[in-house]
Amino acid sequence: METPAAPAPSDVATLLAQLQREPGRPRITWYGGLGERVELSGAVLANWVTKTTNLLVEEFDAGPGTRVLLDLPPHWRTLVWALATWRTGAGVVVAPAPAPDVVVTDRPETHAAAADVVAVALPALARRFDGALPPRAVDAAAAVMTYGDALGWVPAPDAAQDALPGVPHARLLTSADGHVAPGTRLLHHVPAGAVTPAELLREVAVLAADGSLVLLAPDAGVDVERVAASERATTSAS
Repeated sequence: METPAAPAPSDVATLLAQLQREPGRPRITWYGGLGERVELSGAVLANWVTKTTNLLVEEFDAGPGTRVLLDLPPHWRTLVWALATWRTGAGVVVAPAPAPDVVVTDRPETHAAAADVVAVALPALARRFDGALPPRAVDAAAAVMTYGDALGWVPAPDAAQDALPGVPHARLLTSADGHVAPGTRLLHHVPAGAVTPAELLREVAVLAADGSLVLLAPDAGVDVERVAASERATTSAS
């Protein structure tokens, strides 16, 4: 008798639980510049999100009503910060959003006037942010790993509040354009520039469909057909 398929996740908490039903299965594979390849299994991705969620709650009191600006390019770290923000019940905004509560950026020097800044080093092996930090800025590379592997107290989400501008938490996992087949392993060229709501929705929709992502940075410099074959991935149309 076949095991019935699990119901589709309705929120980020159930999405993270779904990722851990097959903890060793790759969920994000990132190809960056200079030959960088990073693979996050379901368990590792969930662990990153848990630690980052704990940081957001403990350091910034993030919760429903908090607006977290992600001033980052499309990247596996960006998706971790987005998932963690949503897990707290807070909302993700992108530039040019006025007066966010928390700024998460790889360019902290451009947010020196912000009260709460998190500086994100994008290279996989970074142990600290390589550059000047504004006063009181949190160095994500150093800070995230100090937070617990078990989720601490997290505010109850409000399904009606925005997870992204115009997209409430209740519709976050179903708002991407186009249908995603269950179990899809999608190879996708991420666009250059700052991350967009459409990009985040595309990526989270694949994970919500019990799928996985192979993300190619603009400067990855790889043979796409070879990567698609080796990763057993389907190439996206855009």
